[in-house]
Amino acid sequence: MKFQSTRDESAAKFSAAQVIKQGLAADGGLFVPEEIPTLTADEILTLCKADYPTRAAEILGKFLTDYTKEELLADCRAAYADTAFVGGAAPLVSLDGTVYSMELWHGPTAAFKDMALQIMPRLLSRALVKTGEARTALILVATSGDTGKAALEGYKDIERVKIAVFYPENGVSRVQKLQMQTQTGGNVYVCAIDGNFDDAQSGVKKIFSDKEAAAYLNERGVFLSSANSINWGRLAPQIVYYVSAYCDLLNAGRIQMGDKVNVTVPTGNFGNIFAAYLAKLMGLPIDRLICASNQNNILTDFLATGTYDRNRAFHLTMSPSMDILISSNLERLLYLTAGAKRTAAYMRSLAETGAYTVDADVKRAINVSFKGYFADEEKTAATIRETMEKHGYLADTHTAVALSAAGQYIAETGDKTPMIVASTASPYKFAADVYASLYGEHPADALAALDTLAARTATEIPYPLRGIGERTVRFTDTVPASNMWEAVKNYVNK
Repeated sequence: MKFQSTRDESAAKFSAAQVIKQGLAADGGLFVPEEIPTLTADEILTLCKADYPTRAAEILGKFLTDYTKEELLADCRAAYADTAFVGGAAPLVSLDGTVYSMELWHGPTAAFKDMALQIMPRLLSRALVKTGEARTALILVATSGDTGKAALEGYKDIERVKIAVFYPENGVSRVQKLQMQTQTGGNVYVCAIDGNFDDAQSGVKKIFSDKEAAAYLNERGVFLSSANSINWGRLAPQIVYYVSAYCDLLNAGRIQMGDKVNVTVPTGNFGNIFAAYLAKLMGLPIDRLICASNQNNILTDFLATGTYDRNRAFHLTMSPSMDILISSNLERLLYLTAGAKRTAAYMRSLAETGAYTVDADVKRAINVSFKGYFADEEKTAATIRETMEKHGYLADTHTAVALSAAGQYIAETGDKTPMIVASTASPYKFAADVYASLYGEHPADALAALDTLAARTATEIPYPLRGIGERTVRFTDTVPASNMWEAVKNYVNK
């Protein structure tokens, strides 16, 4: 299978190993497969009998055709080992017999990003060999909180790889910040920026598109790659857990083969929900995709009106991983519904004016599958509280946004189709806000909130977060967003 840019169908095509190594297309577009592979009912039934690593290897093998089955299975078994995913990879928890929480946060950083970023470094290591690459890969990451830590944990001490992570100084939780600042490993660098996530993401994209930067790094035996969901190697593993969840519902007797399910995803950069859409295109019986936004409800407005307009107020919320106004992976959906020529035009308009409006046929095609809802801060807090009261289930601030959106959709439509809700982070990553949502007062200390929340709710702090306040802080740099390239150069030259 070959991959091409979302902005130019006539441009060069690349293998999976090449796009995983490169990350972003030369024209600034994102890589997409030339065709979507199929997933048959018989294949789904066969996967029902398999464990998660086997399911992952089979699905990834449909896209990464230059990797052998043996390579993929070995890497998936290493990535999703029980020692890394204590509590299992993507277990389903039934809330009321209709809504199911798909817990994606049992990995080594307690966030859903682990589901991709435990396997992605292994895929990149093989890609360097497959493409004959002699240089060192520099993984450049912008994070709104979770991707950074998951990437750092996945890539730490990997040979021939360095990683630099930038995060908004005031745009992540205390726990998220400490997770990154205390990261171990000899090949890692973490830096805060004065600005928001969009500033960090724009800074990373600017470095990627800077030919002088590429030449500077090349002279030092280094090339850039990405661990954000703009990289196909990050996106493809996310398709797997939607297939796995369907298999688990079949195995539990909750559905029969061919029955439809709905999916709700708390959405910022649009990668996770786009992975669910790819699963649907492959043949997984998904009906509706509910795009859940927080107070930064740019995607809700886009799905309702067809206009994407980032010229609006930016809100810092208790669900910071969704505090995003540039949803990069939406470009892949535009490509599949509008084609490369119109996608390129939309992206030029976004860069020049901060907005674009899709054509009527594109909006109709998107609305066949997608519907958007949002939850403001008050509604998010109420959902955390109500979910605990009604179901005895402790949800984090992002999962609560999704649960609220799922509830809004069900109330509006009366649709009782089984609903899989992506639970994207442990509630303990946002313990202070979860506690305040439950009990009406903020703990005096954000770290002490972990122990207080555990005691009040009789739940356990996940293993990656225990004792986080006692770890050594290694990284304290803060730079203006305009100085990110200087920070990268300083790191490379150390």
